[in-house]
Order: sequence, then C-alpha cells, then structure tokens
Amino acid sequence: MTNKALIVGSETEDRFSGLEERRENTEYGPADYMVDGNGIIILPRHGFGHKKSPGNINYKANASLLKEKGVKYVITTHAVGSITQKLVPTHIGLISDFIDFTHRRDSSFFSEDGKVIHTEMTKVFSDELKFAFLNNALKVREKIVPNLTYITTEGPRFESPAEIKAFRIWGADIVGMTLNPEVNLLHELGLSVLSVAFSINWASGLDEEGLSFIEKESMKRLSDTLIDVSIKTLESIG
Repeated sequence: MTNKALIVGSETEDRFSGLEERRENTEYGPADYMVDGNGIIILPRHGFGHKKSPGNINYKANASLLKEKGVKYVITTHAVGSITQKLVPTHIGLISDFIDFTHRRDSSFFSEDGKVIHTEMTKVFSDELKFAFLNNALKVREKIVPNLTYITTEGPRFESPAEIKAFRIWGADIVGMTLNPEVNLLHELGLSVLSVAFSINWASGLDEEGLSFIEKESMKRLSDTLIDVSIKTLESIG
C-alpha cells in the first residue's frame, strides 16, 4: 500500500464500485475504504452506499484511518455550486481557502481536555500537490481554475438565495457541504492536502430556472476527468 489517498464523494464514488470494500475500526469509529491497483487508498467520505449526510460523516474516523495507514498525500474531491463567475458549472478548480459556516460538527482532534493545540491554518493546501495536479491536467488539455474560496454549509438542505448573496459578499466563490472539517482534521494530522472542486450547478438564486444541475453526460465527463487527473497526480508525487 502506498502513502497516498483519494477522498471521493458525490458524483465520483461510482467510479470505484468494482473495488473490494473494506472497513476498519479506528479510535474514533469505523471507516470505509478501498485500494486501487496501484495501492492508492480510495475513501468514500459518505461511507459505502452514500448513506451518511454531510453533517453526519465521521470525519475524524476517516482522517484517522489515513494517518494509521501511513498516508502522506491526500486529494479530496468536492461537487459544488458556483457563487461567482470564477468557477462556472462544468469546470474544475483548485481550492486555496475556505470559510467554515458549519455549526455542529466535531472539527478538531485537539478539542478535548489535555489537548490544547492551536493549529496554523494560513496555508492548508499543498503547493507540491497543486503543481503536480496542474501539470497532469495540462497533459489532457483540461483548464483548471486556481485560487477558489469554498464556503462549507451544514446541510443537508441547500442554501437560500439570501445566504448565497451573503456568501458572495464574504468572498466565497463556491459552496458545498463537505470541505470542513475534513481538511481541518487532515491538516492537524500533518498530511499534505489538495482539495479539488467541480461545479455542477449555480447556487440558489443565481439560475433563472431555479436550482438545476448540469446534464448527466457533462457530469460524467467532468467527474471522470477529475478522477483521472487526481489519480495521475498521486501516482506522480513522492
């Protein structure tokens, strides 16, 4: 098994349906995962069968499993809604910063008595992984949008139009439900992280037709490209 992992979620999990499903217990509970032909750990954040909503995912167990397996490099993938024109639907971008708007998730390994550690969050995402990802995307002529700010909402409901207006004022480019506390925890454990977003819709209030999603063919092409480049990146790193 290598020291690399890919965390997948909505619209990307089915790509790995043929791999053997495994489950292991950690200090924080069970975590589901698979291993591809090159030894890369594939972790479905929602669990097998996509049964856990964003607010009920055991992010600590998932992160802890990767640490226990000796993982050093992690790419996380996120289906998002677009707030600004910076990343429009059917495009892929790299997350460089975030706003955590969740309110009931266990977001730190250091929140218990006796573990008072203040983790630096100025630079959460790995330049090494970023440059490798951009290089592999260039090989398949896929344009990647850099420097996106992601805002994480609690879910599972979608956001209201007024919330999206506020998020735009705050500086968010895209909105989703799974970036935090996932990247917080991976960063606390010292793993090198890259988070990649692919837009599947305009956020609430920004589409005249209401909340509509891109066509299935476009969705599959987008998710396949994202997974292909992510796997190539992990294979080329370290």
